[in-house]
Amino acid sequence: MKTRLIPLLTITILFGANASAKVTSLQQNITDVIKMSHRTDADKLRDNNRSPVQALSFFGFKQNMKVIEFAPGNGWYTKILAPLLAEKGELHLAYNTQWLTDLDPILSQKGFESTIKLPIELSWNNQEFRYDLGKLSFGMNDADMILNIREYHNFNLADKTKLNNEAFNALKPGGLYVIVDHTRRHMAVETRELARREDPVKVILEVQSAGFILEKSSDMFYRPDDELRYEVGRKTVTGNTDRFTLVFRKPVAK
Repeated sequence: MKTRLIPLLTITILFGANASAKVTSLQQNITDVIKMSHRTDADKLRDNNRSPVQALSFFGFKQNMKVIEFAPGNGWYTKILAPLLAEKGELHLAYNTQWLTDLDPILSQKGFESTIKLPIELSWNNQEFRYDLGKLSFGMNDADMILNIREYHNFNLADKTKLNNEAFNALKPGGLYVIVDHTRRHMAVETRELARREDPVKVILEVQSAGFILEKSSDMFYRPDDELRYEVGRKTVTGNTDRFTLVFRKPVAK
């Protein structure tokens, strides 16, 4: 009895209130991946807050997709996505060449055979505390999904426009563009304190301007304790920020 309870408990923690519903094969596969040894204790400590089972299910993720992960950071999502896509899909990591090299210890492990480096012109602007995006091309037009997880806030409007337009170009008709980011109160004035937060209404309008249709949104990362007025790294909110989740679709031509 105890052995059977462990997987169910894991899914309950990661999937939330809907854990009583029938577990899909994808949800079970995600649960299996997050317990793999290539994930560190630090990775696993973030699972409850980032809810990968619930999140990937909501995004519309499938294991036979061609996925672009934009700016994967230290690879938290990469470590989950790569094994899931290893057999039937592809994972393309769009990042600065040197930062991709830093991910080599992860990418050399078993289960990452279908993970492909996608170097782009991207640098960090120390004066403005944001990314600078150079000439951008993902080099494809048949991607099924692009993930932009907690990175949208790191760009000025010109670079956001460039990114959204290239995301549109890289996706196949019907493809999905997913954005998750820290929430800023609607119409709040831009300040250094709020620089790593985004107004979801503005994000919707910016992405729609590139031709996308808003497919759905979720409050799965709603956090009532986050007052939306502190820098996301402050100890009062870090690891517990309110985040919006938006899924856009590239229209299918009639």
